[in-house]
Amino acid sequence: MDFRLTDDQRALRQGIRNLLEGRFGRQALRAAVDRADGKGGTHGRSGTDGRSGTHGKGGTGGKRPVGARVLDRELWRELGAAGFFALRLPEADGGVGQGLPEAVLAFEEAGRVLLPGPLIATHLAAGAVAGAATGEVVVTSPDGSLVEWLDEADIVRGDVSGAEPLASVDPLTPLHRLPASAAPRTGSGALRDPWAAGGPGGRPMPDGPGGHPEPDAPGGLASPSCGDTLLTSLLTAAEQLGSAARTCGTAVQHARTREQFGQPIGAFQAVQHLCADMLVRVEVARVAVYAAAVTADPADIAAARLLADEAAVRGARDCLQVYGGMGFTWESDVHLHLKRAWTRTHRAGGATRSEEALADDLVAGSA
Repeated sequence: MDFRLTDDQRALRQGIRNLLEGRFGRQALRAAVDRADGKGGTHGRSGTDGRSGTHGKGGTGGKRPVGARVLDRELWRELGAAGFFALRLPEADGGVGQGLPEAVLAFEEAGRVLLPGPLIATHLAAGAVAGAATGEVVVTSPDGSLVEWLDEADIVRGDVSGAEPLASVDPLTPLHRLPASAAPRTGSGALRDPWAAGGPGGRPMPDGPGGHPEPDAPGGLASPSCGDTLLTSLLTAAEQLGSAARTCGTAVQHARTREQFGQPIGAFQAVQHLCADMLVRVEVARVAVYAAAVTADPADIAAARLLADEAAVRGARDCLQVYGGMGFTWESDVHLHLKRAWTRTHRAGGATRSEEALADDLVAGSA
């Protein structure tokens, strides 16, 4: 099996990277953080939202002034116009007609620049929710007991009744928490459930032009399917991979330029080991994530998620060490990567569900 990127895939990745770095560079990232902290003015749409579905959000909470918007709606529409959300929709339905590997490349770039917003929920809703594919609407959905970006979503897929604002460690990922009675129950092997009817190997994950979700039933918005949980886990792993690669590059660049005792700190063996370990974790995670995107096997996805989570969290921590061993470096974006990585680790059941899926796969293979 050939896991090397094709020329078209490399061109797609470079195009998305150019778009995001030009449209959501460091200055835009810092401006978004300031707005989230209540330092900036209002932004984007205003007034009442037009979300649908059964939900009952709570107040805005946090320090943002009433009416302040963190999500850049113009950028959201630009992403839609570039095909970010419709990447896996068939061309006949107005999509790009690409597959899961291409979606992984796109979300890796989103993770690299810390692009905010319910990207995965909107991507998964393309084809099922009108306006999601073009970026005209923002879609979110419950994920376990948490809901991301509830206050700014136009459409909520699933029941979020009783959701209450929750203090988020990441300033660009506002969270709500569902009541315990409303949160979906998680159990062992949940990642394999969607494929259990497909025989010992499980039926393949929806991919390519046929991988788009079924339209929601008329008169209501369906909750995300179990298959969406797998896709969420894989695309989250791609975002974690992008973030890990960025912090690795940031640490290496700082080690090359920051001097101490008359020489770059990268000359010291302790710093070299930190950077080398970061690079190894990134490349191991990259192979696992790319392979999972090709095989679409639930066990491969679970393994890739665990490796990508570790690469993102430990990479950001090691990058902080390279920056002088300080626990908090406001001038650098490293702390933002660490906070986003922490937040992502809770998606789609997190490490616990991935570990249980791997354990179930091992048991099934030895039976």
